[in-house]
Amino acid sequence: MENTRIPPLGTEKSIAKIEKFIERKVDESGSSGIVLGLSGGIDSTVVAYLSQRILGSSKVLGLIMPSETTSSEDVEHAQIVAEILGIEYEIIHIDPLIEPFQNLCSHESNELARANLKARIRMMILYYHSNSLNRLVVGTGNLSELLIGYFTKYGDGGVDILPIGDLYKTHVREVASGLEVPEEIIDKAPTAGLWPGQTDEEELGMKYEVLDEILYLMIDKSLEDNIIVEKVNLPINEIQRIKERVRISSHKINSPEIPPLRK
Repeated sequence: MENTRIPPLGTEKSIAKIEKFIERKVDESGSSGIVLGLSGGIDSTVVAYLSQRILGSSKVLGLIMPSETTSSEDVEHAQIVAEILGIEYEIIHIDPLIEPFQNLCSHESNELARANLKARIRMMILYYHSNSLNRLVVGTGNLSELLIGYFTKYGDGGVDILPIGDLYKTHVREVASGLEVPEEIIDKAPTAGLWPGQTDEEELGMKYEVLDEILYLMIDKSLEDNIIVEKVNLPINEIQRIKERVRISSHKINSPEIPPLRK
């Protein structure tokens, strides 16, 4: 069977491109720097490293915004990253901001609504700081998450730029290694901290390496489902499940649609 691993990224060239992108967007907007959410995970860590390298420590503010379901390890890793980079950071606990919402709606909330609320509150905190400091909000979403909609619309998706938005998770790990991000962060199971013990891969139903391979064959190579099945050795219903997630999530990465009325 043909080897279908995603081709290596070309780490040094990609790092240079992303850094120039960040620098250009800050210059174009007339901003004095950037603000980003530091989760202690690999994605936000990579974006923090890239931003600090090109802008300098004084122009990067990291906000650590834990809730009751955030692990102490993630908070500790976020602080370690900020201290390694020498950037300013703040820790803002969001649970007191979540509580009032419980009385705003007469309808009973569900787990998804509560999880999305956390992401949207974090977005508001980021923009409050960015507006006050004349800075851009830099997002930390990667291509794998964007394609399947594994993010909150107007939450962690509510940002000004997405520097690693064209990198599959597999490639983010390559970049992290190239930047010499601490191994414990690279090797840690990705989690959105939605509930205690939650992991991204458990919720997605597969490892990122497998998801990335499916997405690469589906999006980059435009292969039919039956060909992808042969290459990744998974049931066709799994391939179709991912394809459906990509289809129904497209609205989350597109601008709100406007009906054409003047044509």
